[in-house]
Amino acid sequence: MSTLVPFLTADFLGTPAWFWLIFITIVVSLLVFDLGVLHREHREIGVKESLLLSGGYITAGLLFGLWVWHMKGATSGMDFYTGFLIEKSLSMDNVFLMAMIFSFLAIPRKYQHEVLFWGILGVIVLRALMIGLGAALIAQFSWILYVFGAFLLLTGVKMLFSKVDDHPDLSENKLIKFVRRHMRVTDRLHEGRFFVRQPDEQGRMVRWATPLFLALVLIECADLIFAIDSVPAIFAITQDPFIVYTSNIFAILGLRALYFALAAMIHRFAYLKYALALVLVFIGGKIFLVGIIGKTPPVISLSVTLGLLIGGVLLSLWKTRNDPPALDAEKTPH
Repeated sequence: MSTLVPFLTADFLGTPAWFWLIFITIVVSLLVFDLGVLHREHREIGVKESLLLSGGYITAGLLFGLWVWHMKGATSGMDFYTGFLIEKSLSMDNVFLMAMIFSFLAIPRKYQHEVLFWGILGVIVLRALMIGLGAALIAQFSWILYVFGAFLLLTGVKMLFSKVDDHPDLSENKLIKFVRRHMRVTDRLHEGRFFVRQPDEQGRMVRWATPLFLALVLIECADLIFAIDSVPAIFAITQDPFIVYTSNIFAILGLRALYFALAAMIHRFAYLKYALALVLVFIGGKIFLVGIIGKTPPVISLSVTLGLLIGGVLLSLWKTRNDPPALDAEKTPH
């Protein structure tokens, strides 16, 4: 006990270790309950269940934010909620890309949750590495924030001038071609399995990856690409690694759960990307204005971000009010 107390109170990346342990315990408990209790068997998740599950994750994130507010102060609490909102919003495009991946590989809805679940574990590790690297760079080179700011400004401007229907062509995706060139990938699914053993061209029993594993690889890489935007964005709000990481993870947990509801109506949010572009421009611009007007109060950052996103959602719903429903994403493999 005498050695445990110093460990729990020890500083880890600017925050007591027991804060991190509470966060890890909550996330692990949520994931165990999700896969071990709610989704032990492969089955299709309906819109209602998706909304309820996402609501549970969002509630957990909001309550954690209140705890952060109480333990670390109002500024940290506001920064957490701002980061939570930014990450969830920037991940909307990721939801569309996940739907495209599942459609291209013909992954049935009853297996999609398992891919997303194991994808979350990869996200937790990858985001930890990226945020740890970002925090180390900022600690050593404070000017790196201006690099982040410039990157966010350029990304936002690029998004503003991109077309609404600009979507990647997965048939020409280099990662898919690389995996298929270096791994044996089956042409069909084998229920919910990522790997199977079956004969190769010479009749030897060898391990093959399935399209389910290919979907997992693509989704992990897609998240890594999207993190290049979202991680600098939250570092522009706060440099506290605890706030950056926890707000990222809670937002991602809720979004993955919401996927099954969003995938059916993602076409209704076509104009949200322009609101996200303005958010990136606003956040990037804040960094360069610190020396002129000082640091923007957290309540202003949260209010502007929320206002832009609400405006983008309302504009999207109005512009697409007469659009036909999206087609089901299950079709034959390419």
